[in-house]
Amino acid sequence: MVIRAIRVARPLLFSPSLLSPSSSSQSLSFPPAKSYALSTSWRATSSPCEWALCRRPRTRKSSRAHGLSGAKMSIELEPSLAVKKKALEISVGLKGTSIFLVGINCAMKTNLGKLLADALKYYYFDSDNLIEQAAGGESAAKSFRERDKEGFCDCETEVLKQLSSMGRLVVCAGDGAVQSSTNLAYLRHGISIWIDVPLDSLANEILKTEAPSPETQPMSDSNSFSEVYAQVLGELSVRYNEMKGGYGTADATVSLQRVASQLGYEDSDSVSPEDMTMEALKEIEKLTRVKKMMEAAARPF
Repeated sequence: MVIRAIRVARPLLFSPSLLSPSSSSQSLSFPPAKSYALSTSWRATSSPCEWALCRRPRTRKSSRAHGLSGAKMSIELEPSLAVKKKALEISVGLKGTSIFLVGINCAMKTNLGKLLADALKYYYFDSDNLIEQAAGGESAAKSFRERDKEGFCDCETEVLKQLSSMGRLVVCAGDGAVQSSTNLAYLRHGISIWIDVPLDSLANEILKTEAPSPETQPMSDSNSFSEVYAQVLGELSVRYNEMKGGYGTADATVSLQRVASQLGYEDSDSVSPEDMTMEALKEIEKLTRVKKMMEAAARPF
């Protein structure tokens, strides 16, 4: 299976088999693969298991933007000097350890992940997007999941296996990452952070990006905004309750509500991805300090 980066540097053509870390990965139930254009800053070396870094792409600058404006509206952001400084302070202790972000997918999680990757000079991946690309698109991946749930879960595991074998990555992990002990073990190869966003904010985001517009769906219709909102919120609540045990195994939690409270904001919608990124960096710094202390304590006198 081919792993492709989300951000574009210089497109390279490889056969998918060249990038597979082992022959066992060829048994995945994906359509016959052609040569893919890898929009990635990685290139294959003479050994299929070896990777080398090419020139890292620059990020487009953008104005400060809130993260709950819709997952499909996520944009490229440039980290502030404060975020870059904090990232530089912890980068030595981090030693290239990958970061895995768990939690319900949303624009905040995506934008935070990209900002974090930029600040740490890491590379950004979205595990769900990788599966969709390998399956032939979003609709093909959805069909595959419905047709062969076990096979789809195996694919999620294979993606995490490959990503966890690399370093210097920020990975937005899908829910499959916290649904099995095997996948949770792969997350332990790096630092896992739960990006905890309130369900009402997630529901509003979904409605903004997916609900019919007032022009095509009058509010007086039976599917009024309040009814649709209640349905979406209910579905999110069920999903959250199913996943919170897995989310809770993360090494740290970055809560949107807690960050809003710390910064003195009246509501969580005022929190920006940069605010959340700074909080994530602080949590990573705490974890690296604890690890360093444990390593020092374990050394023989």
